[in-house]
Amino acid sequence: MRLVNAWFDRVMGALGDGGLSDQDAQYASHRTTRDFIWNTVGVGAWGIVFPILTMIATQLVGVEQAGMFSMAFVTGTLLMILANFGVRTYQVSDLEEHFSFKDYQVNRWITCVLMVVIGAMYCQIRGYETEMFYISIGVFLYRMVDGLADVYEGRLQQVDKLYLAGISQAVRSIAALVIFAIFLLITRSVIVASFAMAIAAALSFVVLTYPLTLLETPKSPPVRWASVWELFKSTAPLFFALFLYALIDNMPKFIMEGALSYDNQLYFNALYFPAQGILITAQLIYKPLLVRLAGVWQDQSKHRQFDIIMIGMLAIILGITLLNVLLMAWIGIPIMSFLYGIDFEQFRSMLNIMLAAGGVTAAIDFLYQVITIMRRQKDVMALYFVTFGFSLFVPIMLVTFAGLSGAIMSYLIVMTLLLVLLVWEYFRIRHSLAAKRVSLEDIEEDL
Repeated sequence: MRLVNAWFDRVMGALGDGGLSDQDAQYASHRTTRDFIWNTVGVGAWGIVFPILTMIATQLVGVEQAGMFSMAFVTGTLLMILANFGVRTYQVSDLEEHFSFKDYQVNRWITCVLMVVIGAMYCQIRGYETEMFYISIGVFLYRMVDGLADVYEGRLQQVDKLYLAGISQAVRSIAALVIFAIFLLITRSVIVASFAMAIAAALSFVVLTYPLTLLETPKSPPVRWASVWELFKSTAPLFFALFLYALIDNMPKFIMEGALSYDNQLYFNALYFPAQGILITAQLIYKPLLVRLAGVWQDQSKHRQFDIIMIGMLAIILGITLLNVLLMAWIGIPIMSFLYGIDFEQFRSMLNIMLAAGGVTAAIDFLYQVITIMRRQKDVMALYFVTFGFSLFVPIMLVTFAGLSGAIMSYLIVMTLLLVLLVWEYFRIRHSLAAKRVSLEDIEEDL
């Protein structure tokens, strides 16, 4: 209560004293331990929202409606890629602030509006009935707030106050989870609970995320529309790569929606959550280091150190994956069966395949961040298009012949292909840069 009162007094005092942007910051930057701890809390809270919500929905309204909610959440997460537009890593590695924070804000508000409009159009095209339509809209609005808050939390990370971004993310995620559970328990309506979740997220943004960012970061120069357009052009390759990746990642689920009942969506996502844990754990390790990693890359004399860091992180991802395989083989299946009220022993072999895919996706995500820091995001577009082409027919064939197990196997096959292509592209980029550097040194010697 003391924390809440102190925060209320600070915000109200700032509003009555010239505005939020004209106040002195009160929280220090360069707090590495706090960054890791609170980023862990924030990302962890954000990561558990989906699995816990599906567990709650399964227990309270049954497998079929939980599957519908699960599919809406998958689509909302895909649309959130449009809201984010691949800007976060670009923003936090913009150390010289080529674009102002107001440029980033305008960019994000535009993409968030587009996200909701396109989401509603998608529901119409799919011909969703009333229940599925309104569940989807509620989830899309929640994900829109998530996408909007991301640019403000990115600003906090940009000025090396990642721990404040973690606090913001944690509060929003926990508030949404608790409100969804309460309203679903009271009303037994997934529609009502989904809209309540969106409202809770919006309130946390207005009360905490927005004022916290303006109070704790330097005042931004005015927006320049030419810069906003330039930002769209600079990050468009990032968006298309991420969006294609998300389509590739979720293609088995979309194929299942047309071929299998909604309960299979629940089973697939339940098996996917432990694999997603591998990705989230890896992100907890490397995301707080992105600003520093960008600094290492900008120093040409440290490019070898950059390579070593990359190899070390990939080795850590392999270790996390193996540890998760051991844990799930030991106690994972019984715990999942208890939480969902469903016997998951029948899915043990599928779970192992999914965990392997989780390790692959964690490696893909890290390599993508690395290539973004290198500012070579355009170079990977062809790779994502090639993988997307494979994702169009591999899941269809395997889902048709093997159902749920085919969907999981197709997921591993397609993701492994993308990882191999990204590793190849990284070595190609490094070789071309090394050759260019040698050529420049030869010219300098001749001069």
